[in-house]
Amino acid sequence: MRHAKRQEMAQEAAKKKRQTRLRSRPILRGAVTLTFIGLLLYSGYQILAHPDTPLPPAWNPTKPLAIADPITPLTSWKLNRTAANGRSCLSALDGISELQGLSDLESSDQCHIRDRVSLLRVGQARVDDLETRCSIALRLAMWEKHSLQQAAQDILGTQLTRIDHLGSYSCRQMRTSAGTSARMSTHATADAIDVAGFGFADGTSVRLTSGWNSNGADAAFLRAARDGACDWFNLTLSPDYNALHADHFHLQSKGWGLCR
Repeated sequence: MRHAKRQEMAQEAAKKKRQTRLRSRPILRGAVTLTFIGLLLYSGYQILAHPDTPLPPAWNPTKPLAIADPITPLTSWKLNRTAANGRSCLSALDGISELQGLSDLESSDQCHIRDRVSLLRVGQARVDDLETRCSIALRLAMWEKHSLQQAAQDILGTQLTRIDHLGSYSCRQMRTSAGTSARMSTHATADAIDVAGFGFADGTSVRLTSGWNSNGADAAFLRAARDGACDWFNLTLSPDYNALHADHFHLQSKGWGLCR
């Protein structure tokens, strides 16, 4: 009896030992896997961050946005991240635009310009003195470089030299087709700009009021400009949206991707 009892106890102990070993294996495997993944990520980051990395800057997520870089799947992500940081935004515009960083304007909780700049030029295009957020200036620079200049050359055979605007900052409520909204406009925080037309190196110009519904090159250029703005702004409204926008493009750094 005692011998049988000892055998039973030994078998039970062996069973518990096997169960403990089996339970520990997944935990051990998981720890090893996480360690391996961590080492891979660390090694990958070191390769990307190394000064002699073979990866071009435009494709490297550790490199800051450069306006002159070619467009890649990372460009929009880099743009949004740079636009959200005032210092990074100014750095990206250095040497590309003519602007001056200003102290923040705080009129009220609802009306202010943070990361404020005074802008006179983006790329090769003059801009009438404009006070806006750096994020708007950055998006204008991307639009000028990667959309407007190409459209001007392809459609009009000339170079864009001026972007005409109706302003960026305005402490007011949103205007809608049904009247004034209770919501504040994105202009109240200079997170938008209204663009009314463009000027070119050959002395010609085009305005939305006269060119949008015309036939020919002016209308084609304005639609290419609108479509290009949708790549760089988070909300783009044109005369196709409603009558309130018959004379300008409304371009926002905030929004949900509406392009019309």
